[in-house]
Amino acid sequence: MANIIDAINQENLKAEVPSFNVGDTIRVSVKVIEGNRERIQAFEGVCIAKNGGGISATFTVRRLSFGVGVERTFPVHSPKVADVKVIRKGKVNRAKLYYLRGRTGKAAKIKEVK
Repeated sequence: MANIIDAINQENLKAEVPSFNVGDTIRVSVKVIEGNRERIQAFEGVCIAKNGGGISATFTVRRLSFGVGVERTFPVHSPKVADVKVIRKGKVNRAKLYYLRGRTGKAAKIKEVK
């Protein structure tokens, strides 16, 4: 039984997994279906967490939209996630950046890797 599940998981894994880390500013291209049309919508923000491994691996992206913090969690291997581009590399000392939720403006800045 486990071999069948492993086989299904292996065929649904993406061949090229995007290379980024927590603290990086990334642009995630998401496939959005509206009626009978499909388009790609960008969601740009700071990656604040990476969770899991294998087929269930996810990452969380946070951005400010009209002064309100918006977080989205994306499955790494989802067919809805078309592309992930790294805009800038961040230098952080933690695996999870949940402390950014309580900060705004300059306090929420992340240093860039040189």
